Amino acid sequence: MTLAFRIAFRYLFSKKSTNAINLISWVSMAGMAVGAFALIVVLSVFNGFEGLVLSLYSSFYPDIEVRAAQGKTFEDDPALLSKIYTITNVSSISRTLSENAYLEYGEQSHLATVKGVDDKYNDVALVKNYVRRGKFSLGDSDLSYAVVGANIGYQLGVDVEQGFEALSITVPRKGSASSFSPTGEFSMMQALPVGLFSIQQEFDSRYVFVSLDFTKQLLGGENNISALEIKLKDNTRLEDTREEIAQLLGERFTVKTRYEQKAETYRVMLIERWVTTAILAFIILIISFNIIGSLSMLVLEKTKDISILKAMGADAALIQKIYLLNGILGSLIGAATGLLLGYLVCAAQMKFHFLKLGGADSSFVIDYYPVKLKWIDPLVTAAIIISISLIAAYFPAKKAGESAMNFK
Repeated sequence: MTLAFRIAFRYLFSKKSTNAINLISWVSMAGMAVGAFALIVVLSVFNGFEGLVLSLYSSFYPDIEVRAAQGKTFEDDPALLSKIYTITNVSSISRTLSENAYLEYGEQSHLATVKGVDDKYNDVALVKNYVRRGKFSLGDSDLSYAVVGANIGYQLGVDVEQGFEALSITVPRKGSASSFSPTGEFSMMQALPVGLFSIQQEFDSRYVFVSLDFTKQLLGGENNISALEIKLKDNTRLEDTREEIAQLLGERFTVKTRYEQKAETYRVMLIERWVTTAILAFIILIISFNIIGSLSMLVLEKTKDISILKAMGADAALIQKIYLLNGILGSLIGAATGLLLGYLVCAAQMKFHFLKLGGADSSFVIDYYPVKLKWIDPLVTAAIIISISLIAAYFPAKKAGESAMNFK
C-alpha cells in the first residue's frame, strides 16, 4: 500500500474536528451509492424490456424477409425458393401474402390486415405458441379457417370455442376502379375463426391469419406473394446470410434482417437507454458537488498536516495525490455499496418477481418488471462514477498542492 493511499484512507475515516465535514463526506458516499444503485437497476430493467420486446418480435418477424424492390407483390416461383435453399444456413422458407381488409362478424366490423401463410409458416414464426384460445389451424381444401388477433376478436365478439358464425373478409378488387357497380369493386370470402392469438397490441389489433391459397383466391387468383420469410439454422451468422441472399437474388428484391424490419423500434429503444443513462449520470454529477465541498473543507482543516508533510519531504504532487485519492476512495466505496445492493435487488426480482406491472387485471404480456443483468452495466456504472469523482476531486486536490507550495 503506497504512502499516499494510506494517508488518504486514514483521512477518509478519521474523525474531523468539524462535524460538518464528516456529514458531507458521508452524504457524498451515500449519494454515490444511491446513484450507482439507480443506474444498475434502471439499466437492468431496460435490458429486461429489451429482451422481452426482442422475444415478442422474434415470434412474429422472421430472421430474414425477402420482398420485391418495387411493388407490393412478386411472382410465387418455386425456382426462387430452390435458389435460396442452396444457401446452407437457410432452414425453412414460408411464402406469405398480406392485404388490408374489412372484417365483419355478426353486427360488428373492423379494419385489419389479412395475412395468408403456407404450411411452412410455423417453422419460421412462433405465432402458434401465443394462441390463447382455440388453435392455430388454417383449414384444408374443404374448409377455410382464420386465426384472429386477440384485440380484433374482442372487438368483433368472436367466439372460437362455441361459435359457428363465419368471419367475412372483404378486400378491394384489383382493376375495379372503372366499375359502375359498387359491389363489383370488392371481393368477399368467409373463413371460420378457430383461434385467438395474443403477442402484443401491435399484432393483436392488426392481423388475421388465413391460408395462402385462401388469400390468393380472395385477391383474384393471381399467383403472387408479398414476401418470403426465412428461418436460419444459425442466428449468429444473420448478417452474413442476409448478404448471401441479397447477392443471390440481385436488385429485384430487398432482403432485411429482423432488426432491419423494425429498425425504428430498435433505434428508439437504444436512444431511450442512453438518454436515461445520461440523465442518471447528470444526477451523479450533481451529487459529486458534495465531494468538492467535503474535500475543500478537509484541505482547510488539514493545513497544519500539509505543512508537516512538506517539512518531512513530501512534495506538492504527493499531497495533491493524497486528496485526490481521498475523494475517489469515498466515491468507490459508495459506488460498490450501491452496485451490490442493486445486484441483490435485481437478482431477487428475477427470482421472485415481487415488483408487479399494473394491477390484478393488467393486460400486459407479463405481470412483473422484467430484469436482466449484463456484465457490461457494472463496468459502465463504475466508469461513470470514477470519471465524475476524478473531476470533482481534482480541484480541491489541486488547491491542496498549491497550499503545499506556499509552505517554506
